[in-house]
Amino acid sequence: MSEYIFEDKASLDNIIELRNISQSYDGGKNWIIKDLDFIVEDKPGQGQFVILLGMSGCGKSTLLRYISALQKPTQGQVFIKGKAVDENTHVSMVFQQYSSLPWMTVLDNVGLSLRYQGVPKKERDERAMELIKLVGLEGHESKYAMYPTLSGGQLQRVAIARSILANPEILLMDEPFGALDIKTRIQMQDLLLQLWEKFHSTVVFVTHDISEAVYLGDDIYIMKYAPSRIVEHIHVDLPLHRNRETKRDPHFTQLVHKVEDMMMVMSSEK
Repeated sequence: MSEYIFEDKASLDNIIELRNISQSYDGGKNWIIKDLDFIVEDKPGQGQFVILLGMSGCGKSTLLRYISALQKPTQGQVFIKGKAVDENTHVSMVFQQYSSLPWMTVLDNVGLSLRYQGVPKKERDERAMELIKLVGLEGHESKYAMYPTLSGGQLQRVAIARSILANPEILLMDEPFGALDIKTRIQMQDLLLQLWEKFHSTVVFVTHDISEAVYLGDDIYIMKYAPSRIVEHIHVDLPLHRNRETKRDPHFTQLVHKVEDMMMVMSSEK
């Protein structure tokens, strides 16, 4: 299987760029990630869904942590729109685990980034309520963001609304629907597509669900470990605007099988 080759593009054309990334936790004796490059081109006014797939432990979540400035690679550089990521970089991430602050209301959780920015309470509450309505949580804004006061799906809606309000341009999602039941998961997938169409965000989405990857993704990147690297890129040539009927398209099924076959081949390789 051939390595995925990245085109040489100017960094200002890219909304996200990871360049020559390597990661070691023992001073370079063993490399978890080695010489990895990852580019997401900027698509103003459209945005995109970029999917990271791969076996557990291949570094998918670690790439998100680099982009969000939660972790620095041992070697290499990370850029957002041509600017090196540092402690002042603000890119929010939605995790599989519920990340809302349970001692705060839904309204205060969604507006948290604006609070840190010093936005007056009246303004941040108004802006937070706009997102709360968009994600279908109107009427819950005064409840504490905790389980079981809110369901798992509702708590993830809080996290998505908070992340979009903090930075609608880039949304990082690390298996955000993995703990949800199938009905709620489907609803959240459709909600995410609706929000993407409104905000034209660049979404970098980690999942283990191949059907979910094909349904949401514009481009799927498959990672392999020992050491971790990107080995395949699949462009999802489905209509830009999708709904549940998309899943009944024979081409959708073909793409799912194609990705599944690639994943099985890689899992059998040493």
